[in-house]
Amino acid sequence: MSDKSLKNTPEQAVTQKSPTKIVSSNHLVSERSAELSELEYALIMAGNAFNRWMMRCMMAAGAKDMTAIEVSLLHHVNHRERKKKLADICFVLNIEDTHVVTYALKKLVKAGYVKSEKAGKELLFSTTDEGQQLCMRYKEVRERCLIEVQVDSGIQNQAIGEAAQLLRSASGLYDTAARAAASL
Repeated sequence: MSDKSLKNTPEQAVTQKSPTKIVSSNHLVSERSAELSELEYALIMAGNAFNRWMMRCMMAAGAKDMTAIEVSLLHHVNHRERKKKLADICFVLNIEDTHVVTYALKKLVKAGYVKSEKAGKELLFSTTDEGQQLCMRYKEVRERCLIEVQVDSGIQNQAIGEAAQLLRSASGLYDTAARAAASL
């Protein structure tokens, strides 16, 4: 066998270098889009890592035992310092189960980070001074622990923005598919 027979043609090299699909559930891989299964696995991993990050960051900011949903809700309620209705909170965060949000908001009210007030038949939520201070401490920990790591990693802000846009688009795909599945 000659050395020449051991070398690959450029077409063979490209074929051999195609990356392995990394999926969590091989039985769900579609021949029409294996990449969607890759995205789903990445979403699972990223979602779990992000939830763990939010809870640990909040713990470092001084609030122990907050769930990821509670952290998300606190930041959203604090967003733009406007009072928010339950329906709007659920809509913006794309949460279907209002009971989960209601329970988490009650815990945040009890902890003194959020307050509620009646406006007609609506209940409006806003952050307390203590809740606003906690959000700012979270921001400080985020800058020190996350932003520095992101900068050091070399991941460019433009790439992060493009990934965010892709995830918002994927969210629309899954929302549409969920509506279709609900009608079956």
